[in-house]
Amino acid sequence: MQPLTLKVDSVQLEFDGRMILQDVYLDCKQGEIVGLLGRNGCGKSSLLRIIFGILTPGFKHVSINDQYISKGYHQTRIAYLPQHNYLPRGIPIEKLAKNFIDPVFWDEFSSLDIYKDHFNKTVGQLSGGELRQLETLMIIYNKADFILLDEPFTHISPIQAELFKPIIKRCAQHKGFIITDHQYRNIIDVSDRIILISDGSTKHVKSKEDLITWGYVSHLD
Repeated sequence: MQPLTLKVDSVQLEFDGRMILQDVYLDCKQGEIVGLLGRNGCGKSSLLRIIFGILTPGFKHVSINDQYISKGYHQTRIAYLPQHNYLPRGIPIEKLAKNFIDPVFWDEFSSLDIYKDHFNKTVGQLSGGELRQLETLMIIYNKADFILLDEPFTHISPIQAELFKPIIKRCAQHKGFIITDHQYRNIIDVSDRIILISDGSTKHVKSKEDLITWGYVSHLD
């Protein structure tokens, strides 16, 4: 079976008379990780919310295998990790997990300490760090065809970030991932391709040096 392809094209987004996104094109196939970089306020998070279907732009064209979709979350085609907490606090973690997690990855997910240690609790009983870790993993292991991750590395420890990277890569054998984070080294490390948002448009990065040329960083370590 051919892998599914998510395409995002011709997105136009304006805030208070200022055009945030105006010349956007990106695609992502199942089996790959696309990293999305850009300076603060360039529209990275807005673009993910548009793809997912919770932010309405002036115009967009989002499709999976060339079939237009208006709401990415419909029929669990796309899953989205926002920067804020999203899990309902009063529902048992075990029940939430069984609704979220792809059966293909259930054995792996249920063997993780964050699940084994807390599955019989509710979300409200977790600490802030535990909650963010659980929410991130429940999206990474989600049953959706495509996974959007907004700042997955920002609110966790460096050790946890290193643990998440191989998990993302394993899950990406079956799904497509689009990931953005201010910690750009983590994005470069985990991604198969990099796309930069600059001046409202997407620029497809062919080498790390392009990030310097387009003014995203002054140098690379």
